[in-house]
Amino acid sequence: MQAANKTFIAVWISLISNLFLTGVKILVGVLFNSQVLIADGIHNAGDVVATFAALTSTRISKKPADEDHPYGHGKAEVLASAVVAIILAAAAVLMIVKSVEAFLVPAAEASFIALIAAAVSLVWKQALYVYCIRIGRTENSKSLTATAYDHLADVYASVAACAGIGIALLGDYYNIPLTKYGDPVAGLIVSYFVLKLAYKMGQESVDILMEKNISQAQIEQIRSIVSGIEHVKRIDRIRARELGNYIIVDVRVSIPSDMTVQQGHDVSKEIRNTVKREVDYVEEVMVHINPWYQDHLA
Repeated sequence: MQAANKTFIAVWISLISNLFLTGVKILVGVLFNSQVLIADGIHNAGDVVATFAALTSTRISKKPADEDHPYGHGKAEVLASAVVAIILAAAAVLMIVKSVEAFLVPAAEASFIALIAAAVSLVWKQALYVYCIRIGRTENSKSLTATAYDHLADVYASVAACAGIGIALLGDYYNIPLTKYGDPVAGLIVSYFVLKLAYKMGQESVDILMEKNISQAQIEQIRSIVSGIEHVKRIDRIRARELGNYIIVDVRVSIPSDMTVQQGHDVSKEIRNTVKREVDYVEEVMVHINPWYQDHLA
């Protein structure tokens, strides 16, 4: 199965799952007055929008380079990841508001049905997270990885919902007043984790959009490869940036000044092919040749 097909299937499964879970959580939350389940359902509604953005961006990012986009369309996935981060942050704020509101009214009686709904969501979302993160990392898909982290945020939400509703049920059974507010307390805990996750995703998206250099370990790997190429006397500069699911590298090297243009071209070609072959996800290597003179220090 081709990589693109795997990614599309994973996104479609996520979209259908989010639609189903949104309906179930909101319906059960309203029927049994569970604030954390309603908030989680609204969060899932945001997930539907985020997953649709991931689906659209995945299609766009796979388009080949054209006259208007000579570097390809890879950043479409980064934009989708940024959208997911914004939706997660908005969902977290809404969950905080709903949880605080629940403290201002008499505690509702906890429901075992609500606990079952939260438990089903927990298992389902954990399976989706494992499935999507595996494919997202294998194919270096930013949008699918963002979708996976969105599933992980739902896992946090469902864990807290299960704990909150479970504590509230125990409070009802043993007539312990404070434990009846376990549901909204869980909502606040969930909000913290979701906000933290949204910040991490948003920061990564901004770094890529601002063309931050790739990791130092990757730069050193490229430096080691280039310095091992025959006739390369000095590495003057190495830069590299991510464009969604691939990397573009800029290398400036010095070679002996008495080499011909053809020989310089051959060195450039070897650098390009070797880096693309040995470094994951490198799509293009742009090489600039400088003259190196014997009396210069290498």
